[in-house]
Amino acid sequence: MADKRITYHEQNDIRNTLKLREVLETLPPFARDFFRGISATTSASTRIKYAYDIRIFFDFLFSMNPSFKNRSVRDLRIDVLDSVTALDIEEYIEYLKAYVPAEGGVDYVTNGEKGIKRKISALRTFYAYYYKHERIRTNPTLLVDMPKLHEKEIIRLDQDEVALLLDFIENGGESLSAHQKTYYEKTKSRDLAILTLMLGTGIRVSECVGLDIEDLDFKNNGIKVFRKGGNEMIVYFGEEVADALHAYLEDRKSIVPVQGHEHALFYSSQRRRMSVKTVENMVKKYASHVTTAKKITPHKLRSTFGTSLYQETGDIYLVADVLGHKDVNTTRKHYAAMSDQRRRTAAKAVHLRKD
Repeated sequence: MADKRITYHEQNDIRNTLKLREVLETLPPFARDFFRGISATTSASTRIKYAYDIRIFFDFLFSMNPSFKNRSVRDLRIDVLDSVTALDIEEYIEYLKAYVPAEGGVDYVTNGEKGIKRKISALRTFYAYYYKHERIRTNPTLLVDMPKLHEKEIIRLDQDEVALLLDFIENGGESLSAHQKTYYEKTKSRDLAILTLMLGTGIRVSECVGLDIEDLDFKNNGIKVFRKGGNEMIVYFGEEVADALHAYLEDRKSIVPVQGHEHALFYSSQRRRMSVKTVENMVKKYASHVTTAKKITPHKLRSTFGTSLYQETGDIYLVADVLGHKDVNTTRKHYAAMSDQRRRTAAKAVHLRKD
């Protein structure tokens, strides 16, 4: 009888569940109620992120608030939440900009606007649970304004840069040393398949590395992906993506995977399922040969696809559906803004010297 296949998504859930149990040992005992209470409406990935963020809040209380001196986090009771004021939350926001982590390992940690907002949002959810269940009398997180996020311009590849990137992967070996060329030839078809797939479908890097060979459907030119929150979806691709995948699968036949990684679609040089970090480094390496002005990441490839799809169809609901956005307003904010083309027209209209 064949062993039951455990998907990448299921493996991540197991790992995150075990991690959460470890982190809960560093939080007040009453925190267990919160994580048990939200388990039916959140993914294991979301819960472990909440756990890390909430632990930072308690680290802040112990390091910055004199009233917590000589106390242990395991001795804290639920009424400690009522002792926190709106001023404490404001000080916490300031603390998050740069702090020394309690567990050590690095000199300091910094957070930008997005990181701070995520941590305050996690704290709000934490407080809201106990307030809703009438276990605390106050909710100071509601008395503090959420940090404002300043709009950032979407960074993406232009159409000619996409062509240059894929051409470089196909022909980049010409400029490499003998040693570099050996490694390049081994990974060329894989790398081309990954970047073509991401540029041609807009899937997230985590969705890409989580693909199993069984998730491919060439009859319908589709792949089965697990979206954020665990939703399953079929994403379709065109002939360019299909050709790149077929070429890679021919080379994949010669790979003998490490035990436990037999089902992975994309393998690392160690014959294991590729990690998110490995793909991030790969994208950065190839993109640096095409543009140095733009910091290209896997997420920027997703933005490139989304922009191209919107420009071709003008259908913001289609873009939201394909990208797996739960809120179409998120999509509209990103892809229906003024295009670079209009800005370039403005630049050409100004002449610094008369002819």
